[in-house]
Amino acid sequence: MSEACSGSCGSCASGSNCNEKLNRRLDAVKHKLLVMSGKGGVGKSTVAAALAVTLARQGLKVGLLDVDFHGPSQPTLFNLQHLRLEAGPDGVIPAEAGGIQLVSLGLLLENNDQAVIWRGPAKMSVLKELLEESNFGELDYLVLDFPPGTGDEVLSACQLIPGDKQALVVTTPQEVSLADCRKCLDFCRQLEVPVAGIVENMAGYVCPGCGARHALFSSGGGAALASQAQVPLLASLPLDPQFLQACDHGNLPEGLAASTPIREGLEQAVGALRNGTR
Repeated sequence: MSEACSGSCGSCASGSNCNEKLNRRLDAVKHKLLVMSGKGGVGKSTVAAALAVTLARQGLKVGLLDVDFHGPSQPTLFNLQHLRLEAGPDGVIPAEAGGIQLVSLGLLLENNDQAVIWRGPAKMSVLKELLEESNFGELDYLVLDFPPGTGDEVLSACQLIPGDKQALVVTTPQEVSLADCRKCLDFCRQLEVPVAGIVENMAGYVCPGCGARHALFSSGGGAALASQAQVPLLASLPLDPQFLQACDHGNLPEGLAASTPIREGLEQAVGALRNGTR
């Protein structure tokens, strides 16, 4: 992708005018949902993808933008690793997957195993270009799969995305995750990004034999964090081997349909989101 002005960096003499194309593109999106986490390994990308598919299954127009440059997981979850996106007359044409439109840097690199070794300014430039050039058209929801933490990419993306937006924070029940997610919530507070709620992932284990749900880690961490932050706990999702196996084989939509605990939890989260954004 070509170099582009980073807009809010202050180095562009044209000031806010350099964001006109970005503003026009995102004006066509009713709701922008930033899926974030304080740390990696909590299943943030899987939750983002499953939320997007669940929203689409309710008849909404949904786009999924993967801005996790160093670990773009969305192509794997939808078995699109070997697809390469093409440019049309009005920007990059998203892939169709699971009823949603998907754009990921992983679908723009030369090969699946190519490492992204970029310094901050290059990443910020490509981030802005992805936001500007992804031709989603009119959407009810744009779900953005953010990188973990509160570093450059997360900060720049939050500042670049115009208009109303909400964050959804993904955690696991353990304190090692909750501690970092508290920082993520403080990040949102300082940037004045409203938090739609928290999704607690890996909350127990669904036995493939009897279907019972058993606690593997600490329990109640997500609810305690939500109470402390005074935001909703949108869902508490267990580890379901059936769903995880489907994701490993690039069949997330099919796994979501087959896993009752995951599907019901995501439908609960989506119901709360839609009630809060009408």
